[in-house]
Amino acid sequence: MTAPLHEAHPAGPGRALPDTQQGMRRRNLARVMHTVGAAGPLSRAAVASRIGLTRAAVSTLVDELVRSGLLEELGPERPGRVGRGRPGFALAVSGRGPAGIGAEVGVDHLAVCAVDLRGEVRARIVRHGTNRDRSPEPVIAELAGLVRRVVAEADGEGLWPAGLAVAVPGLVARDARTVLRAPNLGWHDTDLAALLPAELPLTVDNEANFGALAELWLGEDTPRDFLHVSAEIGIGAGVVVDGRLLRGTRGFAGELGHVPVRPDGPECACGGRGCLEQYAGEEAVLRAAGLQLGEDRVGLLAGRAADGDEDVRRALRDAGEALGVALTGAVNLLDPESVVLGGALAGLAPWLLPSLRSELARRTAGPACPVSVSRLGSEGPLLGAAHWVVRGVLDDPAGVAELRAQG
Repeated sequence: MTAPLHEAHPAGPGRALPDTQQGMRRRNLARVMHTVGAAGPLSRAAVASRIGLTRAAVSTLVDELVRSGLLEELGPERPGRVGRGRPGFALAVSGRGPAGIGAEVGVDHLAVCAVDLRGEVRARIVRHGTNRDRSPEPVIAELAGLVRRVVAEADGEGLWPAGLAVAVPGLVARDARTVLRAPNLGWHDTDLAALLPAELPLTVDNEANFGALAELWLGEDTPRDFLHVSAEIGIGAGVVVDGRLLRGTRGFAGELGHVPVRPDGPECACGGRGCLEQYAGEEAVLRAAGLQLGEDRVGLLAGRAADGDEDVRRALRDAGEALGVALTGAVNLLDPESVVLGGALAGLAPWLLPSLRSELARRTAGPACPVSVSRLGSEGPLLGAAHWVVRGVLDDPAGVAELRAQG
């Protein structure tokens, strides 16, 4: 875990703490947690040196975190320590205790995982099958069953759920619980909090936003200013500026899939015409290649393209061109350091990137914007959701200890 305190969600972790003595204590507890998480195992003295507090102050904070089960002492610190006196005990983030539960509602799958405070996935379940045009109630009831199974599996490893975050392919209200519109699911004004277990603190967000946060937190050498593009049936984008999501006034920023690339093109599920989704979404590419819709759409397209199928390769080239057109506007407007392809697009990158990069370079006003491929692929939204909860614990460890004591 290397990122600092993460961007705040108005209804989730990362909220501002009051500027009082109690607020200062909570902020210092968070500083200790993040420092040990990023650079541990560390002795108390090493933590004190890194965050600029006295050893006595840090020792008091560490004792509280150990009692809460958030840190653990491993024994004498590792060889090679610098300094005199008795060696301290090495501290590490606990592999037991709070866990983040992440869930994803996809058009053709449901997924749930549990991630511990060290960032390790400790339990994971995926159910394949279409959710398109199913009413929300049975879908969320099934998701709740998967959540209970993951929580039970995590409990067997000494973990308990600190919260639940759900990634959805649609617009989410500022209350972080209501799906206002998910065209590819056919959902409107759906309050997920009313359908999910009430005992878990809940955050709901767009899957592209969670994918972008996963890239920020877990990606390799990820810059602090980038545009993360992901796709399943639809196409979404997460815009990260100075290490924080750019959400927009209503929280709807990043709807790249509904940017028109050909205004006179086919009608889209959103009500517009010629949207990017109609040219670069998975189903659109399959149709353009003359292939039938199936369960493993990306695997089918990638396999055919690798085997030299010219119809598939042409469809992917055209999709990359459409992506380049849509991304040009975002790049010219926002000037990100890079564009990152995630989700299904990551698996099709070898055939998308040449035409995408060419179109982007041809149309961009400034120097060509680098385009890279996420190593997280389609796992990004699910991991981002789980890590959202984990980072809420790191940002306010006292708060999660209070939550545990209450229930």
